[in-house]
Amino acid sequence: MATLQSLAFSPPCSHSHQPRFALGMTFVHQKPRSTFSGQPLYLPRLHISSCTQTRKTPSRLTIMMVKPSIQFIQGTDEQTVPDVRLTKSRDGTNGMAIFNFSQPSVFDSSQEVGDITGFYMIDEEGVLQSVDVNAKFVNGKPAGIEAKYIMRNPREWDRFMRFMERYANANGLAFVKK
Repeated sequence: MATLQSLAFSPPCSHSHQPRFALGMTFVHQKPRSTFSGQPLYLPRLHISSCTQTRKTPSRLTIMMVKPSIQFIQGTDEQTVPDVRLTKSRDGTNGMAIFNFSQPSVFDSSQEVGDITGFYMIDEEGVLQSVDVNAKFVNGKPAGIEAKYIMRNPREWDRFMRFMERYANANGLAFVKK
């Protein structure tokens, strides 16, 4: 365990071949001494890969599938499925998505978890985020949230649409063109 921790905190790769020190530990290759009277035991030398060393085994690409989710407090998924309106400019260079949440679950858990810090849309490609979040109150009680996400170029529009396709498939939403 100490070896794994010290390797995780070792300095970044460099082209020098000097010994590395991590967490005040020094790694020395020694033959272990044993009272066992059979064949001697030899441990393989500890190799720390360098930046220029190539791997002889084929690397495998690991893709982790993440359930698309929306969060207002990082780490806490919003359970309420929103109504979403999309607008796009005539030339297609920018657009806006407006999310309306009626009675979102974040109001139930905000006292336990923390404050609303933004609007986060999470999927396997990463996180799309916005700080344009407004709460709606009725008779002094929170009733809903409206969040806006602005897309300033076609690349951001395409990325948002990929998120929405995954989110719609996971939550049973359908696209209706008006």
